[in-house]
Amino acid sequence: MFTLPVYNSQGIEVDTIKLDAKIFDGSQNVQSLHQAISGYRANQRKGLAATKTRGEVSGGGRKPWKQKGTGRARVGSTRSPLWRHGGVVFGPHPRDFSYVVPQKIKASALKTTLNLRLTENNFMVLDDFKIEAPKTKCAMKVLINLKLFSAKVKKVRKVLFLTDKLDAQLKKALKNISFLTVDLASDCHAYEVMNNQKVLITKAGLTDLTKRLK
Repeated sequence: MFTLPVYNSQGIEVDTIKLDAKIFDGSQNVQSLHQAISGYRANQRKGLAATKTRGEVSGGGRKPWKQKGTGRARVGSTRSPLWRHGGVVFGPHPRDFSYVVPQKIKASALKTTLNLRLTENNFMVLDDFKIEAPKTKCAMKVLINLKLFSAKVKKVRKVLFLTDKLDAQLKKALKNISFLTVDLASDCHAYEVMNNQKVLITKAGLTDLTKRLK
């Protein structure tokens, strides 16, 4: 069973919490993770790439020259794929790339990503994200206290912040922080966790996430 410290907005350890052994057991299912992320990325594709066939290209209604007697090859249209400004053969057309990934595979993939961040020591529990005012500098002050940001470091690590609820003031304070991704713990997915180097979650958000995966 993993035991993690709980920090407050000042970056001070105020408590400890024991993670649920049924979820945070260190196990990793790479196959489920691959299926879930491949499905997520496929579902994000718009599939709007389009080309025109010889029947869809404008023009080409008149036969360029007569069928016989010229010594040249037979041509029925100036929009043949062999000609410049002609149609495209076997080109892309609008299509739907999405498919359904089973919920058990999604849950297994999310569990895998959480265990991966936990074993990397990139999983942090926060008591509550408290700010003095709905301003970006107030939110940045909390992240600096938690040592998730430093002006001396050139390359900033991407952070995923998970919470149980997101009010308008907190959302306003966090929206302009480029390296921070904000989401509800009940809505997060495997791709989101893998796309960020560190996970910051509130105690209430961790409770929601544990109930969801159990």
